[in-house]
Amino acid sequence: MTLRHSFAMLAFAAASALSAQYTTFPDGSAVDPWFNDTSAPSLESLGKQYVITDHGVTASDSTILQTAAIQSVIDLAATNGGGVIVVPEGTFLTGSLFFRPGTHLHLQPGSKIKGSDAITHYEIVKTRLEGQTLDYFAALINADGVDGFTITGEGTIDGNGHRFYDEFWLRRRVNRKCTNLEALRPRMLYVSNSSGVTVQGIHMVNSGFWTNHLYRCDHVKYLGVTILAPTDGYPKGPSTDAIDLDACSDILVSRCYMNVNDDGVCLKGGKGTYVDTIPANGPVERVIVDRCHFGKTNAGITFGSEAWNCSNVIMRDCTFDGTYHVLLFKMRPDTPQQYRNVLVDGATGTVRNAVEVQTWTQFFDKVDRDPMPPSGVINVTFRNGRLHCTRNFYKDKAGDFYTLRDFTFTDIIATTPDTTFDTSHITDCTITNCSVTYLENPE
Repeated sequence: MTLRHSFAMLAFAAASALSAQYTTFPDGSAVDPWFNDTSAPSLESLGKQYVITDHGVTASDSTILQTAAIQSVIDLAATNGGGVIVVPEGTFLTGSLFFRPGTHLHLQPGSKIKGSDAITHYEIVKTRLEGQTLDYFAALINADGVDGFTITGEGTIDGNGHRFYDEFWLRRRVNRKCTNLEALRPRMLYVSNSSGVTVQGIHMVNSGFWTNHLYRCDHVKYLGVTILAPTDGYPKGPSTDAIDLDACSDILVSRCYMNVNDDGVCLKGGKGTYVDTIPANGPVERVIVDRCHFGKTNAGITFGSEAWNCSNVIMRDCTFDGTYHVLLFKMRPDTPQQYRNVLVDGATGTVRNAVEVQTWTQFFDKVDRDPMPPSGVINVTFRNGRLHCTRNFYKDKAGDFYTLRDFTFTDIIATTPDTTFDTSHITDCTITNCSVTYLENPE
């Protein structure tokens, strides 16, 4: 049996096993029982069902843009007190759609909502993007102030992003400093100012930009969702993050598969030297990523370039197949960042680096602030790991603008071509029962 196959079997076993329920977060506070309920919402409990083809939407031609017709079904359901927008078998082409309070989305087997690949079919709205509030294009699916919003079923939301990918990479060839915002492309799902959101069972593929962006949401569950974007060949799907959590709390991501050309679960919340003084920004806290499988993503969990105050984050029983990192901390010289109380328990598979602390200087703008609040990564535990790392198990770069403190590595078996495992930049680092051994395995 090859090493790759043995790790794959371990990964399958970890994903299939019933994960132990956690009772406390890393800071000792209680885990709400809400996190341990992974039952899917029943379609019958969500109200009257509005099958879109019963209300003027055609299933006969997948090349017809039907934004207005589908939106009229959503608005009808909202006017009548709410209900479920049901997408039957077939492909339905649309631009940006806006769900109203009391409405839900259900995708039947064989159904597909397909995003238009023309940016002119996405409304320009006031929205949140890259740590700021601005006028930009709406996502394909939008829900603002829609408590209890659900997306369920076995169908697909297809962002149809390949033209957007081509345009982005062409811009980068002309201007290496081209930003995401300058490329003019839509996200797939944007949910804001909402509580009690559930996304369950569906496939989300080929988003033009970030796949899922949650802003100021709480008590959100992603259950058994498959999220895909191109990661090999040309064109790759740039910045197609699977799930972005922006100033959110109480999030469960369970039994999902993610293979995208950027971060898997990415924590955001704001950026800039005065990030903590801007009301639109906020912390990310109480996040559990459970029994997920990560393919070629940048990281299982990234404390991102737009994150600044993140705490009580657990990743448990997750598997990795060519992922760049299990855990990645991006540290910005222009932003005071505090990442605290992080637990990784039961990581299995193949990654480039298991844990990396990375200085991030792309598109930053430091201004004078005296005193500048401190930045640091504090109280990180990584235990029960069975990993092959094609570069390093642990990697950091000494920075004079942040501190690393109270790291614990316990019960780790890892192979890597670089066995240095240098933790000298960490104050109070505990290493117990860890084996990091040499195995040549070039990428």
